[in-house]
Amino acid sequence: MTGMQTESGNSESPANMELEDASKEGSEDGSSDVSEQKPSLPSEFERLYKVVEDNPEDFNGWVYLLQYVEQENHLLASRKAFDAFFLRYPYCYGYWKKYADIEKKHGCIQMADEVYRRGLQAIPLSVDLWLHYIAFLRENQDTSDGEAENRIRAAYEHAVLAAGTDFRSDRLWEAYINWETEQEKLANVTAVYDRILAIPTQLYSQHFQRFKDHVQNNNPKHFLSEEEFVQLRLELAAANKPTGEGEEETPSEEVTEIENMRHKVIEARQEIFNHNEHEVSKRWAFEEGIKRPYFHVKALEKTQLSNWREYLDFELENGTPERVVVLFERCLIACALYEEFWIKYAKYLESYSTEGVRHVYKKACTIHLPKKPTIHLLWAAFEEQQGNIEDARGILKGLEEAVPGLAMVRLRRVSLERRHGNLDEAEALLRDAMKNGKNATESSFYSVKLARQLLKVHRSIGKARKVLLEAIEKDETNPKLYLNLLELEYSGDVQQNETEILACFDRALSSPMPLDSRVTFSQRKVEFLEDFGSDINALVMAYDQHQALLKEQESTKRKAENGSQEPDSKRQRMDDGSAASGQMVPDMQANHGAYNYNNWYQYSQYQYNQYYPPPPT
Repeated sequence: MTGMQTESGNSESPANMELEDASKEGSEDGSSDVSEQKPSLPSEFERLYKVVEDNPEDFNGWVYLLQYVEQENHLLASRKAFDAFFLRYPYCYGYWKKYADIEKKHGCIQMADEVYRRGLQAIPLSVDLWLHYIAFLRENQDTSDGEAENRIRAAYEHAVLAAGTDFRSDRLWEAYINWETEQEKLANVTAVYDRILAIPTQLYSQHFQRFKDHVQNNNPKHFLSEEEFVQLRLELAAANKPTGEGEEETPSEEVTEIENMRHKVIEARQEIFNHNEHEVSKRWAFEEGIKRPYFHVKALEKTQLSNWREYLDFELENGTPERVVVLFERCLIACALYEEFWIKYAKYLESYSTEGVRHVYKKACTIHLPKKPTIHLLWAAFEEQQGNIEDARGILKGLEEAVPGLAMVRLRRVSLERRHGNLDEAEALLRDAMKNGKNATESSFYSVKLARQLLKVHRSIGKARKVLLEAIEKDETNPKLYLNLLELEYSGDVQQNETEILACFDRALSSPMPLDSRVTFSQRKVEFLEDFGSDINALVMAYDQHQALLKEQESTKRKAENGSQEPDSKRQRMDDGSAASGQMVPDMQANHGAYNYNNWYQYSQYQYNQYYPPPPT
């Protein structure tokens, strides 16, 4: 994997770099100054800062704030604004340079250097940021120790290691080659060309042409390493008739040897170039399809997203792990606000690095997608799989605090506690959700979940029954509560529980539920008595009550039809009775956004007209 080497010499890949530590260090560098001189902040600063503090997702608010502090040229205000901004939007490479320029303008060269380093740690694939940083180093380097050239070379090395395999990294390579040429280190120039000629980039052909010019315009003894130069001379000597012993080469022979060496050097790279050209051709259409390679909060076009998906799939199938990682990192700059790409990246890294997976989830959830539930749930599941239960617990709790009221998150917290034997905590979480539901329907939803847990996990039918009865008192028209109470009573011996089951039916039939729902319960009561009842009188009475309800239902439908202009086909669908059970399961999406928790427990509907005559008209 590519990476950037730090001052200590440790090489880290883009997938494993940590933004947080560097950001904290940068904040600490300026925080004490800000607190000591807070009264000196510009007049409009607090107002503009409060806008983004209250709503960090207001990107325009951030732009206004940063423009203001830059215009005011106020160092302390700039530090506070930029440090806060980059905790939320670290991929905005242009603002890292603006921040560094402000530090430099105030004479804070060391702080400017630190800002660049933080920026490159956050977005190591930014060719522009690397070039700006190296220009900054060249302009501000200390030349007194004689190591200036080595430091610049090391910076270029770090840059090409981090960003050199990007398809659009040509300017970085060219800058490196031009600098080595300025240092008159022609063998180094050749070594750099040897690397770029094997990397699929946009200007691959131009690099090869410039390499040939480099070879033709210089003497091989200058642009080749000593080892390659000696090897080439030996090969040429073996291929040609040796010069007589003690005889010196004539000028023409020397020129011929140089030309032959140049030809051999280019010929040796031609095969590499041909292979690279083939690799470029396979990626060219995908690269042409990338119209916005940089970060922006605006949504990407569907064609752009499709192109990224197809490109990633291609590289996953055909590319090396290094190229796959670089493409994912590039994709996530442009698609940072789309969790599908973060998830795809994390899944890919599972085969290579646990820490890499953790870093991707952490970066996505704490910086770019703090309110996206799916990726948080996946992160929590990943940490639970690794045995980090406290971390998983913290991730879910943090998400619920950031986006309160999501049923899927609360239920995942419940299931986490249940899996690890914390049944009391699981029950407490459900009771809390039930108590604090924003409406009766939501509270009833959690009541059903709690009742089922008490019944199936705690093995307490009494507690489960109590929860459902209390819920019915508060939400009398909710058929799902009656259905679940019925299921609970059915869970025992139906003959011994006949009284409780009939009481449950009667409670539903005497409730203010819609007529269609009561008809369904009436049908099921008849079915129960037919299958398990002990008293024929009860069955006959239930049947008579059911016929009366059917007659009322029919009358209601006819009144509705007479007052409507609905087509006959729709009336027929209503007349066949098939819509009755559908009324029992309203879509929970209305109360839980896009997270469908409508798997409430139902029974199939039976048509009793095949056994009994229809009600009299």
